[in-house]
Amino acid sequence: MTRPLGVGLPPLETRRDVVVHLAQRAEQLGYDTFSVAEAWGWDAGIVLAEIAARTTRIRLGTGVINTWGRSAGTLAMMAATLDAASAGRFTLGLGAGSPALAEGLHDVWFADPLAHLADRTRQVRRLLRGERLEATTGHKGLRLGIPPCPGLPIHLAALGPRSVRLAGELADGWDPFLLPVSAFADVRDELRAAARAAGRDTTPTVCPAIPTAVAQDPDTARSVASWWVGFYLTAMGPLYPRTLRRLGLGGAVDEVVAANPTARTTDVPASADVLLDELTIRGDAGHARAALDRWYAAGAECPAIVLPPGRDVEELEFVLETLAPQPRNS
Repeated sequence: MTRPLGVGLPPLETRRDVVVHLAQRAEQLGYDTFSVAEAWGWDAGIVLAEIAARTTRIRLGTGVINTWGRSAGTLAMMAATLDAASAGRFTLGLGAGSPALAEGLHDVWFADPLAHLADRTRQVRRLLRGERLEATTGHKGLRLGIPPCPGLPIHLAALGPRSVRLAGELADGWDPFLLPVSAFADVRDELRAAARAAGRDTTPTVCPAIPTAVAQDPDTARSVASWWVGFYLTAMGPLYPRTLRRLGLGGAVDEVVAANPTARTTDVPASADVLLDELTIRGDAGHARAALDRWYAAGAECPAIVLPPGRDVEELEFVLETLAPQPRNS
């Protein structure tokens, strides 16, 4: 028996041929899941359809897709189509997105994102069960004209307390990104408490997405890990800095922000190395596997290693081979 482990790619990885190749390699190496994020680049659904045609076993998912660029109807149609194309291997991962995506790309107001995510999730579930959409326009809601797939899993990305509660209430899986490993067990307990309070018989599967920086050279590994932390804390909006400050890492966040005043660099000063240890899997093979073990020990059920975008394919294959699923007693 091996421990469940997935692979994820961020939206900044725009080499479509590389994405497809890595999915095939992940399947060969025994990974359980492969997910593709969507932001302002390729349509994740179409890329996953291509991957579905070239794989046979590995589960596929959107990890994650924002809910502003598609209606509940188009999300449900995409999910059902990919589930059929992959012979039941698809998971729909949803997230609240950001103002930049909602307003700057899809030209819709980023208003009450948590309520929007909750509504989309409920409506998509209705459609996938074969029920009618609860239309708000006064028109009679429609059903999808295809066979229902009520068992299709829906995962939610969540970091803040309210969004974690929502995931506990509604989701089949919880996919946090850039959450400190030291806080992981406590936040997972909040998720489970929300599921119990909602009267659910089961709790969401815990699937953290963990930025990964693995190399034989420790300086290279640190550089990649620093890119992850520096970029997401200075160029990807206020959510991640706010979350880390709330969880007691505000001093280190401030040091990273101060070291990158223009958001064009991604330096993490040595005094803020705690963020590299808390947020990433980094180092050579031994250190990286030990870091991954910390996530399992903290309660991760099917974590996903997130590969850095734009790196040489040989380097990315090295990461996959180094962290390939290991027997539970290894």
